[in-house]
This record gives sequence, C-alpha cells and structure tokens, in this order.
Amino acid sequence: MADAEDTSVGVSAAGSAEFATTHWSVVLAAAQQESPQAAEALETLCRTYWYPLYAYVRRRGHAPEDAQDLIQEFFARFLARNYLAGVDRRRGRFRSYLLGAVNHFLADDWDRRHRLKRRSQACPVPFDAASGEDRYALEPVDERSPDRLFERRWALTLLDLVLGQLQREYQDGGKEQVFAGLSVFLTGEAEGEGYRQAAEALKMTEGAVRVAVHRLRQRYGELFHQAVADTVETPEEIADEMRHLRRVLSS
Repeated sequence: MADAEDTSVGVSAAGSAEFATTHWSVVLAAAQQESPQAAEALETLCRTYWYPLYAYVRRRGHAPEDAQDLIQEFFARFLARNYLAGVDRRRGRFRSYLLGAVNHFLADDWDRRHRLKRRSQACPVPFDAASGEDRYALEPVDERSPDRLFERRWALTLLDLVLGQLQREYQDGGKEQVFAGLSVFLTGEAEGEGYRQAAEALKMTEGAVRVAVHRLRQRYGELFHQAVADTVETPEEIADEMRHLRRVLSS
C-alpha cells in the first residue's frame, strides 16, 4: 500500500471550498439537532470504519462471538442515542471520538452483563462479522497494544478505501487493465525496469507509462486527502492527521 507521504502530490484542489460538506464536519455541525444529512454521514463513517473497532475489541480479549455482539450493540446505541450532543468540538477527529465512545461503552459493566442479543434484528451499520474475524486472524502476533492496533487498522482501512475508489474510477472509465498494470507504482517499489515492463505489458510507450503513473499517483493523493478530510473537523487538521497516519504505518 502506498505510503501516506506520496499522497501529498497534486492535492491543491481539495481545499476548504468543499470541506464544509465532508462527513464528520456535517455530523458535528448538526450535533445539537436531528439532521438526515448528519445521520447519513455518521452511518457512512461507521460503516467504513467498523473493522478497526472490531479488531480493537478482539485485542481487548473478547471472544469472536462476544466481539460481534458488542460491536452490533455499540452501533445500535451509538446511532440511536444522542451521543453527539456533548461532543467537545476541540476533539475534531472522528478516529479519536469513536475510540473514546467505544471505550466508554465497554467500561459500562451493566451493558457488558446485560447487553441484548441482536442477531435477529437489523444492525444499523451492516458489517460482515465472518469477514472481520478472518481479517483479524491475519493480524500480526506481537505485543501491539489494542490502541496501537486500532490506529494501524484505521490507517490501513482508509488506504484500502482510497484504493478501492481509485480502482472503480478506472473501471468506470474502461481502464481496468491500465489500473491493474500500474497500481504497483503506488508503493514506489516498481521504478526503473518496472516502467519498461509495464509499457510492454500494456502496449504503451515508456513515456506514456510515466505520464499515466504520474496521473494515477496524483488522483490517489486527491482521494486520500478527501478521505482524511472526511474524518476531521477543519481543513487545518488534515495535514496533521496525514502525518499521524504516516507515523502509524511506519511503526
């Protein structure tokens, strides 16, 4: 996966003019009142980032079935109750707020002992529990703390989201083979001979491949910038959040 450092390329277009409509800023702006737009934005964020929470709960020592029940119950309460009314707007990152909310939920002894089994009811944030457990089984066996695992999975989930968006754009444009041949360059590991090999495989000139790689990286950077913006409150927080995610991925 590409290092977050690369995502700074060509990101001048994602400025404050569009920032007011990003997900977390919409949620915070409507925290004190019912808003369909805010509810939809919050559900989108939760649906995207459920797995880092699942991995966090599992690393806290809960069995797979208990972790599934806990996450399902957490989302049911999180979205049904007015959890946002008391949000400190200085805690601008959705990542930090969500982790704090789930910690508060897990610390509630009554909820742990008496939580309802909701398997027969629709979960407000659909997630594939079996897939989550398969992914968790692939987590490295080390001394990584639950908090550090959450941060790393958050960063990797965001990068997977961006890569998926980029792939769909190329597919929609009829350039699926181009993406498949050039996506390896997003990691920065396929320089040198890689350009010649890609040119031969795609029946392009090496110069055309270099231009296409530049555009691919540029668009990746724009999508990454927007994805990060969706999880913070102000434009000023974007660069700091990107630096934080880069540190998390490199640790």
